[in-house]
Amino acid sequence: MNYTMLFQHNILKTADFVAGRLLASIIPLPSRNFELSDIKRILLIRPGGIGDAALLALPISCIKKTFPDAHITILAERRNSGTFQLIPQVDKVLNYDRPGDFVEALTTKFDLVIDTEQSHRLSAVVARMVNTPFKVGFDTNERRRMFSHTVDYDMDAYEVDNFLALLEPLGVRCQIDGATQFLSVPDLSLSRAERLLKPLNSEPFMAIFPGASIEEKRWGTEKFMRVAELIASFGIKVVAVGGKDEVRQSEAIWAGGLGLNLTGLTSLAETAAVIKKSALLLSGDSGVLHIAAGLGVPTVSLFGASMVSKWAPKGDHHIVINKGLPCSPCTTFGRTPPCPINSKCMSDITVDEVFNAVTVLLTSVGAMPSRCCKRDWVEVA
Repeated sequence: MNYTMLFQHNILKTADFVAGRLLASIIPLPSRNFELSDIKRILLIRPGGIGDAALLALPISCIKKTFPDAHITILAERRNSGTFQLIPQVDKVLNYDRPGDFVEALTTKFDLVIDTEQSHRLSAVVARMVNTPFKVGFDTNERRRMFSHTVDYDMDAYEVDNFLALLEPLGVRCQIDGATQFLSVPDLSLSRAERLLKPLNSEPFMAIFPGASIEEKRWGTEKFMRVAELIASFGIKVVAVGGKDEVRQSEAIWAGGLGLNLTGLTSLAETAAVIKKSALLLSGDSGVLHIAAGLGVPTVSLFGASMVSKWAPKGDHHIVINKGLPCSPCTTFGRTPPCPINSKCMSDITVDEVFNAVTVLLTSVGAMPSRCCKRDWVEVA
């Protein structure tokens, strides 16, 4: 876990609660006496993690179809800005944690700004400061005062549907389905992935992302290792993906030479390219999971603290394992409280359950050898 990033994130949350609440309460309301005219320059604000950024791809695609000549700029954080390399409709990415980029966002004339943050107030304050009269955001707290147009936020809805609701003030309505592929990998990243995967000799492989943003979402190194061993025993190669935070955990899993360990060796776009070439991704609730779903790659995901209906991938090629404990889910607006029972919602998920789900999906895509044992059950949330 990147403790420096976690510390910075906690500072931002505290600043939002104190300064953000104050500013959102006292800054004058924006003008609402105008009509939306020709849209040429659009700014979307997306702080936070990789997963939220990936799920913005569908709304961005809808915007581009409705306003094909519009120039789309994203104001993001450095930690999630790489995600937008996978969304070709994005023309420019600025980082609000880079002073020069932040100033550019505030001084550029836009026709429309959409704040896609769900609850924090500081992003709404930034939207209020942007040079445009048309400002759209969620009506979740004091932040509602910063927008000319607000949209209700549904805590129980799939997050993509909430993001699509932000387009309703523009008269834009889009339909989605679970089979929709909404991300694209740059050719350069695909070429890099091909070189990294060359030792596999083009044989089918399963990707595993063992990391998690917080301890409450972790399944455990030993369990991931056991699944990797079982899959490898049937001739399926296993490839570990992730950033520098996952290197130590992946080294422990792959110590026995089960496949390739690419953690810490790839950019986010290159990680996406590796996943794109895989037969399946096994992961907890993570940004990498949303990238796999967005690339049309089958997934087995492990959920506990997070809400399945809001965050789990949709469609027939995605299996979600969730124990459904009375205390789960417990995450609200990105905040997960410390677990008093040692993340039982995750620890109760067994290796057998996960291996069974993996074999079912690998068989369905033709990657599992016929000699693999037949399993009769799958627990799906």
